[in-house]
Amino acid sequence: MDAGTPSERKKTSRAITTRCCIVGGGPAGMMLGYLLGRAGIETVVLEKHADFFRDFRGDTVHPSTMQVMDELGLIDDFLKLPHQQLQKMDGMFGDARIRVADLSRVKANYPFIAFMPQWDFLNFLRARGQKFPQLKVMMKADATDLIWSGDSVTGVIADTPEGPVRIGAELTVGCDGRHSIVRERANLEVEEIGAPMDVLWFRAGRRANESESLFARLEPGKMMVTFDRGDYWQCAYVIAKGQYDAVKARGLDAFRADITSMAPILKQGMADVKTWDDVKLLTVAINRLVRWVRPGLLCIGDAAHAMSPVGGVGVNLAVQDAVAAANLLAARLARGCPSEDELDAVRRRREFPVRMTQAIQTVIQNRIISVALKLDDHPFKAPLLGRVINAVPWLQGITARLIAIGVRPEHVHSPAASGR
Repeated sequence: MDAGTPSERKKTSRAITTRCCIVGGGPAGMMLGYLLGRAGIETVVLEKHADFFRDFRGDTVHPSTMQVMDELGLIDDFLKLPHQQLQKMDGMFGDARIRVADLSRVKANYPFIAFMPQWDFLNFLRARGQKFPQLKVMMKADATDLIWSGDSVTGVIADTPEGPVRIGAELTVGCDGRHSIVRERANLEVEEIGAPMDVLWFRAGRRANESESLFARLEPGKMMVTFDRGDYWQCAYVIAKGQYDAVKARGLDAFRADITSMAPILKQGMADVKTWDDVKLLTVAINRLVRWVRPGLLCIGDAAHAMSPVGGVGVNLAVQDAVAAANLLAARLARGCPSEDELDAVRRRREFPVRMTQAIQTVIQNRIISVALKLDDHPFKAPLLGRVINAVPWLQGITARLIAIGVRPEHVHSPAASGR
């Protein structure tokens, strides 16, 4: 392993070694860490924050992810965590109410979407992973650079409260999201697909007697999505790309009036939106890496492919990546670092589902959402396909399967060390 430059050695206060270093404690990183720890692979997960509590992380856990939790023997305790369940997805397209999907028609052990704070999901995996002595989760460990030996990645340099740490690893896995430092330092090329929209994300109070099954509303020039989160409504107000400043310029009262005109049920709850600080801009992007690997390095999850919020599938694609990576690499990791071709098997396995999902998201964005946002006073009519799905109930099962299970779901085949 390359010892690094004198300046690097001077700055680095300590060094550790591990078989696999995972950068990022999101769904992909924590699930892969759990699976590798379960397989008896010495693994370190780096999470730059002190905890997992973060606004605007995906909170939708789909049947495909719950099936993985079931296969790991975790599902009963997992579903004891506070969550809400969604089966039927209805939207208002102008004046027409359309049932987009019905998860009760999906052949799945858990035919619903669970709305659960992502920090609860991640804390659950972290707590359950503590029984694996080979797994270590380092909080407040911010990866800043990669360690190289020739053209191979041999570890990570991270900042911690105790000072910099040099982590030597036979395999480094980038799971650090769409703004990945790993993929930047590895100089991996990103293919931008683009998105015509951004999202303003906020919470509105929910009274105990308030109930509504609508999840999406589209009107000329406007779109909004609402999720019942028990004691509040989680709301996403969709705007055309780059229009945030224009929305703010109209004033907070005008913003609140737009919201309540679309969703009268939020009239009381919008009092919780007191300033623009209560409204967060989520910049939407769809992209993917041209290649996911370097020698000694693999990227998965959002670090390999940023997804649109359409369908709420990002968390679940990340989990599927982690399961596939463990299936393909865990046994090989027990003997040392997989070859570049063996690492690339993860991309070959996962690229088709990613491309298909992004293609569907792009069609929905460009042909439905973008069209609605461009309209002014013209009436917005539900697309023909939506009207057909609404009229033919069994089609609602097909759309539900695409959302809930996805394209080519993964199942746990990675080894479990004896006694696990």
